[in-house]
Amino acid sequence: MFSTILIILLVIIAAVLLYAATRPNDFVVTRSATIKAPPEAIFPLINDFSRWPTWSPYEKLDPDMKRTLSGTESGKGAAYAWEGNAKAGKGRMEIVNSVPSSLVSLKLDFEKPFRANNSVDFTLAPSGDNTAVTWAMRGSRPFIAKLMGLFMNFDTLIGKDFEVGLANLKRLGEK
Repeated sequence: MFSTILIILLVIIAAVLLYAATRPNDFVVTRSATIKAPPEAIFPLINDFSRWPTWSPYEKLDPDMKRTLSGTESGKGAAYAWEGNAKAGKGRMEIVNSVPSSLVSLKLDFEKPFRANNSVDFTLAPSGDNTAVTWAMRGSRPFIAKLMGLFMNFDTLIGKDFEVGLANLKRLGEK
């Protein structure tokens, strides 16, 4: 009886591990919002890391978080490093491309609570009196992330933060 239960348990574990291995190697999380403001009003909020505390939901994870700005003041070459509590973790991001009023691309490197190297794009597209702002993050999914993804939806978890950040940008941009 015990050996039968053990074999069934091993088969279930093997099936879960095999299924996780078949999951995609990459991920993309994307959220968009329409803001009743020109791109020129929104772009500086994204292109300058010193302005991120006014809208980024990640700034609220740890009130005692250590932040270091380096490189250029804004745009390509501007960098932001942080180290905080377990929720905030530790990492660094750098603007690798900046096209005035239309695109800000970041290289995002996490050290804690786990290592990850992702890319982030903020695109701004004018449409009449509005601007469509899209926040997208892309990266690779190692096996452990694939396995964890079977039990939690990363798109929903990260997407909620993006939605809060975009709502904050909307509030600031529409002032």
